[in-house]
Amino acid sequence: MQNLKTVAVTLASVATLSFPAFAWAEGTVGISMPTKTSQRWIDDGGNMVKQFEAAGYKTDLQYADDDIPNQLSQIENMITKGVDVLVIAAIDGTTLSNALANAKAANIKVIAYDRLIRDTPDIDYYATFDNFKVGVEQATTLVDGLKANFPDVKPWNVELFGGSPDDNNAFFFYDGAMSVIQPLIDDGSIAVPSGQMGMDKVGTLRWDPAVAQSRMDNLLSANYTDKHVNAVLSPYDGLSIGILSSLKGVGYGSGDLKMPIVTGQDAEVQSVKSIEAGEQYSTIFKDTRELAKVTVNMVNAMLEGKDPEVNDTKTYNNGVKVVPSYLLQPVPVTKENIQKVLIDSGYYSADKLK
Repeated sequence: MQNLKTVAVTLASVATLSFPAFAWAEGTVGISMPTKTSQRWIDDGGNMVKQFEAAGYKTDLQYADDDIPNQLSQIENMITKGVDVLVIAAIDGTTLSNALANAKAANIKVIAYDRLIRDTPDIDYYATFDNFKVGVEQATTLVDGLKANFPDVKPWNVELFGGSPDDNNAFFFYDGAMSVIQPLIDDGSIAVPSGQMGMDKVGTLRWDPAVAQSRMDNLLSANYTDKHVNAVLSPYDGLSIGILSSLKGVGYGSGDLKMPIVTGQDAEVQSVKSIEAGEQYSTIFKDTRELAKVTVNMVNAMLEGKDPEVNDTKTYNNGVKVVPSYLLQPVPVTKENIQKVLIDSGYYSADKLK
């Protein structure tokens, strides 16, 4: 008789996929997520639990509190328990090599969830969104907002924020955004008065909103005593809220001082409300219900001895190997399409956004 499988899932972080028709009824999914401080990861955990249990799996949801040793301990504990599949969204994608070597030795398959795990051959698949396109869409909405809100200003004064340097996705977001912004810098349409460009200068460790707010405070005091900022590229809603607090603290959004165009990502409730209030300009919706479906499909395929469906075998080189990936499409959200994208899709109720 074939052994029943135990599945461990560690999570950090729109096409509709068919829901898996087969599951190992007594498999267990262990879920260890990076943090509860971001609404996005709370939603991810909830979606994963819901869909794995609907497919017949048991679940064990844990959070690592953005503590790397804690996440490593969770993973090692799952390996010790004899799990057959790990699905991991790492706090720091460069810290898991030893743990995954142990998983490999125990014949445990590994799926990276949302965030790429780097510097190890012991990863089998990657389920995520098109992260370069996320950045492209962020920058596109930023430029659209500048054209609409500051049509007579040239050059537009823009400041740049990046995500956490230990998150591989942050580089894809930034590079995607700069593929749109850099040509406008080159032709003089956009200026960056601080001169701070590149992930080594604009990265925000652990995606910390307080760090972003402090940096925005410093940018304003050092570079904007005699000029106005027109836009801020923010890669994540949590950072956007901190940036907006800084801007409002010096009077932006009141009187004749227009609120700059501020982007974001993850369509978190606070930011969606901010967009509706005319403060944050845009966010990027990543439907984690669909990402959960991709992950369940991958797990089912591996447990059936099949190759999971992927749609990218070139993009995600983790420093050791190119990881076969399934990429979902991000959706830009502004005030104009909140109803269609977030409410009509059933992701949020109208009451939740009031």
